[in-house]
Amino acid sequence: MAKSPVDTSRRRFMKGAVAAGGAATFVAGYSDPLAKMAKGVTGSAGETPKHPIHGNSLAPEYRVDLDSGELTLNPDQRTAFTICYGCTTQCGVRVRVDNESDRVLRVSGNPYHPLSADDHLPMRTPVAEALRHVSAYGGQGQVNRSTACARGNAMMSQLESPFRIDHCLKRVGERGERQWQKISFEQLIEEICEGGDLFGEGHVDGLRAIHDHDTLIDPENPEYGPKANQLMVMEATDYGRSELLKRFTLNGFATRNYGHHGSYCGLAFRMGSGAVMNDLGANAHVKPDIQNASFIMYIGTAPSQAGNPFKRQGRLIAKARAEGTLEYVVVDPALNAAASHAADHNRWVPIRPGTDSAFAMAIIQWLLDNEGYARAFLELPGKAAADAAGEATHSNATHLVIDTQDHPRRGHFLMASDLGLAEAGSDADAPLVVVDGELIHGEEAMAAELFVDREVDLADGSAVRVKSSITLLRESANEFELATYAEHCGIPEATIVDLASRYASHGRRAVVNCHGGMMSGNGFYAAFAVQMLNLLAGNYNMKGGSAVGGGQFNGFSQGPRYDLVDFPGKRGPQGVFLSRSRFPYERSSEYRRKVEAGENPYPAKAPWRSFAPPTLTEHLPSALDGYPYPIKALIGCMANPIYGQAGLEAMIADKLKDPKRLGLFVAVDGFINETNRYADYIVPDSVMYEVWGFTGAWKGALGRLTTACWPVVEPRQQKTAEGEPVCQDSFFIAVAKRLGLAGFGDEAIPDADGHLHPLNRAEDYYLRAAANIAYMDEPLPEADESDIAHAGLAPLLPRLERTLKEEERGRVAYLYARGGRFQDASDHFRGERLTNAWRRTLCVYNEVVGTSIDTMSGKPNRGVPGHSLPRCSPSRSSPT
Repeated sequence: MAKSPVDTSRRRFMKGAVAAGGAATFVAGYSDPLAKMAKGVTGSAGETPKHPIHGNSLAPEYRVDLDSGELTLNPDQRTAFTICYGCTTQCGVRVRVDNESDRVLRVSGNPYHPLSADDHLPMRTPVAEALRHVSAYGGQGQVNRSTACARGNAMMSQLESPFRIDHCLKRVGERGERQWQKISFEQLIEEICEGGDLFGEGHVDGLRAIHDHDTLIDPENPEYGPKANQLMVMEATDYGRSELLKRFTLNGFATRNYGHHGSYCGLAFRMGSGAVMNDLGANAHVKPDIQNASFIMYIGTAPSQAGNPFKRQGRLIAKARAEGTLEYVVVDPALNAAASHAADHNRWVPIRPGTDSAFAMAIIQWLLDNEGYARAFLELPGKAAADAAGEATHSNATHLVIDTQDHPRRGHFLMASDLGLAEAGSDADAPLVVVDGELIHGEEAMAAELFVDREVDLADGSAVRVKSSITLLRESANEFELATYAEHCGIPEATIVDLASRYASHGRRAVVNCHGGMMSGNGFYAAFAVQMLNLLAGNYNMKGGSAVGGGQFNGFSQGPRYDLVDFPGKRGPQGVFLSRSRFPYERSSEYRRKVEAGENPYPAKAPWRSFAPPTLTEHLPSALDGYPYPIKALIGCMANPIYGQAGLEAMIADKLKDPKRLGLFVAVDGFINETNRYADYIVPDSVMYEVWGFTGAWKGALGRLTTACWPVVEPRQQKTAEGEPVCQDSFFIAVAKRLGLAGFGDEAIPDADGHLHPLNRAEDYYLRAAANIAYMDEPLPEADESDIAHAGLAPLLPRLERTLKEEERGRVAYLYARGGRFQDASDHFRGERLTNAWRRTLCVYNEVVGTSIDTMSGKPNRGVPGHSLPRCSPSRSSPT
């Protein structure tokens, strides 16, 4: 019922009365402290503050005359634009640095950066104007001020932390006793590379002995690859330096075993998204366009607290909630701060943990039964139809799948070649659809029948049953009654129906998001089902729908200035991952031996995952168990899997301590953590504001962006003999040079003209990546003296001069003066559609999943989403 004007006025009056009363109470209760504050009698520690009004606050980094707009820099400070690594959002920030002490004083947001400013400034904006923009000049006050969150401000304490490692350490005593001695960087490199009786416990193979590409790990299992695979390198996440690490690991040393954070941080979500988006290679995912969506269901996640970008989500959600433009629902076992009952337009729906697939399949069932889906979009069978409809992509909802269980083509799409209408694998070979009862080449139809279930005679004389992808989805959704789904997930049936109908009513501006959730025993199929809701709504690439984002300006590429992909002597890794990923068990020697012996090859000793990416929490236990093979050396870079994976310490700690299982464990980190306390050597690493690097966004930003950082303050740790800070970059460069690995040293980086340039220092690599970024598409302008002064680039200029060609320096300075490169906000939309679109065919049925085998049960995996409760025993419920 609408509220009357009288009601509204009364509410305003009461708010005003409460505010006035509160102010009076505050003045009465704190009159004495206020008087002391005004007079400046005493500070918080009983000392007289420096100023009676602003106490001991920092002097401003610059001043802006509110009349003329003239900006005056503080000569004792400098402002630099860089990255915050306080969390994986990796926002762009500007830091204030004291010139005398070289200490970071304060952190604020970067007004050019999409993750730090609602309406980020265009790249062409001069830096002085950007600084004026975030001041009070022009009367804008707090409008679009670029900020850093509390965590971002707190993280600068890393620089001066008393717990920081600033010197190379070698263990004394047994692993895990946490007794260390300081050693020189040169001794560390020698011992790690050359090995020997390093700890009085017997011989340890160094990296030189392990770097063997001529000898197989196990001749009985040649697919395991060469002995070089017995080096494992792991890192926690991409903090802008992963490309140099991969250059060493995958193409210099050329071990197969580079491990990322993987399964304990969202792999199920990423793979479920990848299954819908037809991208199980990179496992792409999407995020809601919060600014323009009208209804969002957050399932198993909390906007602004999970599934980054955190700060950007928080700002946009708060703004939409205040303006009443967005209704959203948080489906989560816990009532979190994202569901604010102090405001309208949002709602919390509790759910039993691990039952997201029941909820999602119930919604899918209702949508299919009540035509609550984007029929016109789903009927588009191919690119030609999508182009004609003005869509960037289409789905395979109408494509026919062979569903005869014992047929060799079971699980595959019915192709033109199956009917003898084209040569298999040719351009003319395409999925078939049904139009007016006839089988038609998908690219020749403008719309096809959605729900198909029929018999088809193949060219080889066999008859098969075929069903459209969306028919298989409907069958899967109907495996349980709505009441059963409700019982499993603990959400009343009426609530499920209400949410499904609300979702359908908002059309293509209804979105779901589950990034940050889905971490359960059936997480893959739960995420597959949740992301299917976006496909049924047809919201991909739409304003207010699901946005894939613009990606990065990737400088670590075959760029316009330098080739940072290929180099003389580059190797490619060979063999099976420790995690048994992306290699079919059916191609293994183990499987062949069992079949030849007449044994059932299933189950395998441990799961093999034919389409899952390598995962760190499988790499490490598998390596320590020796299946598929043991390792001899482990290098961990800011990695802490024992902390990240519940129960992992109980599983691997004793094995990790045993030098007979693992000969060499090197950790590169600024701090000692739960995992690297077991290391043999710890290499001190640079921390935030001391490092080089480039990062993108984990979706959530609509435009193309790359954030740049450089050492805006001098690293605090030990230096090499050449005067470089000991860190991840200098460690791997030194190891590579000592071992003579390709891609490092004096002639390592080709330019566009074929000339070779050195890779002896970190800046040799990162500044050339910066040059690539600066010259991509339309090259950036050159920085002027004002940009350089206002962005605090004076310490960077000597490095630009000694590393880059003269014509590159000004454009690279322009890049660093703005903290990266960012697509303008005005380029994000074209009418009702997103400029940066996902163009691959979206999958109602995923053929890769549907033709794979669960190696623990021997049964086929299901190619559409489905519901099952989490299980600890081997089952068909989790191909990941």
